Formats: sequence, structure tokens, C-alpha cells
Amino acid sequence: MPIVDVSSEVALAYETFGDVGDPPVLLVMGFGAQMLAWHEDFCRALAERGRYVIRYDNRDSGLSTKFDDHPVDVTTFMAAVSSGDIPAALAMAPYRLHDMAADGLGLLTALGIERAHVVGSSMGGMIAQTMALSSPERVLTLTSMMSSTGEREYGQASPEAQAVLSSPRPPDREGYVAAAEKELVWSSKRYGDAAALRDLAGRSHDRSFYPAGAGRQLGAMVLGGSRADALRELRVPTLVIHGLDDTLIDPSGGERTAELVPGAELLLIPDMGHDRPRELWPEIIEALAAHTA
Repeated sequence: MPIVDVSSEVALAYETFGDVGDPPVLLVMGFGAQMLAWHEDFCRALAERGRYVIRYDNRDSGLSTKFDDHPVDVTTFMAAVSSGDIPAALAMAPYRLHDMAADGLGLLTALGIERAHVVGSSMGGMIAQTMALSSPERVLTLTSMMSSTGEREYGQASPEAQAVLSSPRPPDREGYVAAAEKELVWSSKRYGDAAALRDLAGRSHDRSFYPAGAGRQLGAMVLGGSRADALRELRVPTLVIHGLDDTLIDPSGGERTAELVPGAELLLIPDMGHDRPRELWPEIIEALAAHTA
């Protein structure tokens, strides 16, 4: 697995699929997840549509740089946010979404890619939006998938989904894999697959079990603030994809994103939750292929 320096602080692990001469598509993963969550078969299928697909581990996940010198206690951090003590919360979080966006752009630079189609999922959608806002000249198209705008009144999790997200998984492999089934609460009601969730959890645990990174990524996400005003001025061709079964980021998050970005296309997918069921890959990949044509 290649790892490349993208700045003086950060090195990212990445993997590519397809012909380097094809249009590049950068896949940005979400909160606490490794690049493995972009299934390799999904990446190959997109590459077969004539795209050079790049997936990578965000900082503090997988095999990319870990910020061990900046521990974040999630309970203390969220207490500061809830009480409105934003200066204290800012002091705890060592980086922001714009730093994570700079990582992705830095990866493109390291690979000799001037411009790319950027596809972000969940927190990755927030990072991808930030890439397009900060460096629109480098983003050919934006796809924001199962994400939101940073406005608190849109895209909120259900209490059940929030409870699962907030519950740490057991550190042992067996317990970690078993706990993955709880994510069915935000998965597709029709295609939710406990076996697939367990398989991803097992491979992720074997590759890099690193729960400490989640607190810092959470800090970046929570402190990202609203992107609403900036999104109104965005002129990058944008596709918004959201599953109607999503209970982790309510579909209103995607609807609001498409409402704000001028000319954005909105694709609401029935039977899709906060996941990408294999049964829906043809529809998702077709949409991505058309948008990045």
C-alpha cells in the first residue's frame, strides 16, 4: 500500500484503480472509516467506466498519519460544545475540515494531478465540499453523498442512530466485529447486510484498529460550522446523492445541499441508507459516470 507525504505534517495511504490516463476521481471517506469502506469492487466497477479511481485513508485513520500528540477526550469536548464554550472546544481539536481538505488536494498534487472529480461520503462529503469551496480550480466536479451543509437544522441523526454512533466498540476483534451489526440501524432497510458489516469491521480491525483518531475527526467535523453561505456561491458542477433510508444523516442534509448549490442535481435513492448496498451500485456508478463525463 503506497504512502505519500502530502504536507510537512501528513502522509496519506492510498490506492488507485484503472488507467492513469483516464479522468481522475478522488474518493473521500467519512468519519472514523478507512478507505476500505470504498469497497474495492465498487472502485473497480467505476474504473471500468473509464475513470482513474483514487481512494485514501484520511489523517487519523487507516495507515495515514496519526496525531497521537493531541489526545481528545470526546466527553469533555462535547461538553464544551454543548455548553457553548467554543474557545475551549477549539483549543482541544488539533485540526479542522479545511486541513483534511488540504490533505486530499495534497494527495492529488503528489500524484501529479492538477484537477480531479471529487466524491465525498458522509464526513467525506463535508471534506469534498470544503475542497471545492477552497480550491474550485482543482475540482472538475463535486459529488456530495449522504452528507450535509454544517447547518444544525438539517441532516440530523435519529436518536437510535446517534446512540450507536456514540457507543465505542469493544477493542477485541470478536467484540468489534459483532458490534458492527448495530450499524444496521442506519443501513438500507431492504438491503442492509449484517455479514458485509462484519466483514468490513474485521478487515478494518486487522488493518488498523485506532479508535483514538475518531475524537480528533469528530472535533474537525463539529467545529466545521455552516457552509451555507459559501455553498450559495459555489460554481463547481455538483451532484448530491442521498438515501431515503438514511437515519444517520437525514435526507434533509442532501436536499439542503442541493438547494444551496446553484444548478446542483439531486439524486434521492429509495432503499439506500447511510450505506452503499451492492444491489444499488449500478445506479450509483451510473450517476457518477454521467456526472464525471
